[in-house]
Amino acid sequence: MRSDSVTAALKDMQQTVAAPRAAAVAGVIFAVLLIVSLGLVRLAVPADPSEPGSWLIDPDRRSALRVALNLVPFAGIAFLWFLGVIRSRLGTKEDQFLATVLLGSGVLFVACLFGAAALAGGLADAVADGHIQLPQSETYYFGRHTTNVLLNVFAIKMAAVFMFSTCTIGLRTAIFPRWVAFVGYSCGLVLLVVITNWKWIALLFPIWVLLVSVVILAADFGGRPREM
Repeated sequence: MRSDSVTAALKDMQQTVAAPRAAAVAGVIFAVLLIVSLGLVRLAVPADPSEPGSWLIDPDRRSALRVALNLVPFAGIAFLWFLGVIRSRLGTKEDQFLATVLLGSGVLFVACLFGAAALAGGLADAVADGHIQLPQSETYYFGRHTTNVLLNVFAIKMAAVFMFSTCTIGLRTAIFPRWVAFVGYSCGLVLLVVITNWKWIALLFPIWVLLVSVVILAADFGGRPREM
């Protein structure tokens, strides 16, 4: 009996140490993939959705867009893993209201991200195959604006809500330092206010997730694993 209890305690200890590390690794993967994907999109696609679609004729820009879109599913999977591990480790500390907002905003962020990527990919393929004639195509105009709204309004606003809820939970449970939470609040506020004016600010979300993940990994490998 004593041996069984010791074994169970060791397993619990291993899970406590491994879970923050798993969340941090997933967060790093998500952040890196999304930073690369958004960077390629910003460089390849004109910032103004009203501009003609002549940029799609450039094979280099189309290739960059395809690479960016192919990275999105893996980024979404890593983010869901990051979200799931964090929620599972909160356990009895979990606030039902904040946990619901955390889960809902995270899932909606991924859904909007996937929707924008799917629409952009379909639009690019339709232009490449000649089914959409440029430059004065109403279909292109509709698809371009819809993609822009999905990514830069809905997805990023959900990312800001996710940051607010995560930071609030972090302050209450001390799963990461307080200064990380305050940085998250500031970045979330910027995403809510400025995103439609400067598209590069969307990178604040994956950069903050990367910061959280690095802090968790540093605490873990420094011999001070944080209970999540």
